[in-house]
This record gives sequence, structure tokens and C-alpha cells, in this order.
Amino acid sequence: MAWIEAFQQSPALFLGSAVVLGLIMGSFLNVVILRLPRILESEWRRDCAEIAGTPAAGEEPSLGLAKPASHCPACGHRIRPLENLPILSYLLLRGRCSACGVRISPRYPLVEGLTAILTLIVVLHFGLSWQTLAALPLTWGLIALSLIDYDTQLLPDGITQPLLWLGLILSLLGLFTDSQSAIIGAVAGYLSLWSVFQLFRLATGKEGMGYGDFKLFALFGAWMGWQYLPQIILLSALTGALLGSILIASGRHERGNPIPFGPFLAAAGWISLIWGPQINDAYLRLSGLG
Repeated sequence: MAWIEAFQQSPALFLGSAVVLGLIMGSFLNVVILRLPRILESEWRRDCAEIAGTPAAGEEPSLGLAKPASHCPACGHRIRPLENLPILSYLLLRGRCSACGVRISPRYPLVEGLTAILTLIVVLHFGLSWQTLAALPLTWGLIALSLIDYDTQLLPDGITQPLLWLGLILSLLGLFTDSQSAIIGAVAGYLSLWSVFQLFRLATGKEGMGYGDFKLFALFGAWMGWQYLPQIILLSALTGALLGSILIASGRHERGNPIPFGPFLAAAGWISLIWGPQINDAYLRLSGLG
């Protein structure tokens, strides 16, 4: 294909296209992160009202990922295309709505920039390959899951489950692991955290994590095989302990309030996807086993 030949002949074009794609996807992820929890909440309210046999409090406006069009939450100003350019529009508008001047959250350009950076890392690591084509949607999904969990302590099945199934399907092609390792990994990932959850609840009477965490860990087992599960859970625990301590010490999080585990698990899984073999080799060398 012509575009593949163009990328092969011009690495700069390939990498530049990856950055642009990452910025565009980051803009879309901002919509997903903001709206998907609201869509789910609206669906749950309707389901509860239907089960209870009670009429809904009122007809809610239709909300989806594509509609209504992006607008300022303060004044309702519809965001024009030139005001919706990733990062650039935020800088040109100086972080404020063009209509009412209300401040726009800096998280929007930060998500766009992060998505572009992680997209570029994936492309640099896997090159022009099927692995890149598969790893990109996983990367984007993990960004959305992390921020949704941080905001709402939810890991939506609408993102987790399709990615889990995709990992199992890809194992048939042997892109990241074989089918046997993937199936065992998915089962072991889910049951291991489920078992810890049940033991913790029996011992303390509290729920230490949610079922979304089990599914996310199963997802990584499906993508990388059971062999990488110990590395992922260790990395996530270390990252969670370190950042949790920093948040509490800085006063940005109150001691005793739960900290979502999903973002740490997602970060650890992504790191293992990109640098897992190198981490294992480094550990073996340091421990004298390599």
C-alpha cells in the first residue's frame, strides 16, 4: 500500500503521523472520560426505575459520545472546529472559553499530550508492525480507564471487556503471547485478585478493591500471558504505595479515603507490555540468577 511505503521511506513522516493521531485520540478520550460515566449513571437510573416500577423523575436529555456537540459547561457556547484543535486551541485561547471567559481545565491538553507521547512510544517500540496496530487501542483504552477510575472509582465494562477479548483473539496470532498462556493468564489474573478481595473482606469486613480491577488484571493476562502477572502486580503495588504516600504527605488525599487501584494497575500493565522482557532481564541480573 502507498501509505505503508511512504512510512517506510520516511520515518519522520511515520513518527509525525503517530503524534498527530495521538493528539486526535487524546481529544476524543477527553470526551469518553467525561461522558461515559454520566451515560452509565443515566442508564442505571433508568434500569432502577424500570425494576422498581416507578416513573422516571423526568425525561433526561439524550447524552452520547457523539452528541450533543462539545460545548462550554458554563455558558453552553458550542465549541467551533478551530477551538477544538488539540493543545493548540487551549494555548491560543489562553485556557479560557472564547464566549464567557471561564477557565478551561488544563487536564484537557494534558490528556492530549499524554496520549500523543504514549502513542509515539508504542510506535517507536514496535515500529511499523501488527503489534503497533494492536497496542495502540490498548494504550488509549488504558488512559481512559485510568482517569475514569480516578474520577469515579469505576472501570467500565464497555472498555475493559472488549480489550480483554481482543487480547485473547490476538493470542491466536501469537502477537504478544500464545493462546494457552493467554487463557491461563486471563483466568489467573481474575481469580488471583478475586481471592485477595474475598480474603480481605473476610478479615476486615471491608471491600479492598472493585470487580473492575479483577477484569483489568485478567485483561493483562490475556494480552501478555500468565508469566507477566507477577511483574505487573508488583509494579502496580510499588507505584501505588509510592504515589499514595506522596499524595497523603502533600495533603492532596486524606488518609483513610480509598485510592483507586486501577490507574496503578493500568500503568504497570502498559509498562510491562513495552519493557516487560527488559525488566525481567534486569531483575535476573541484579539477583544473580541471570
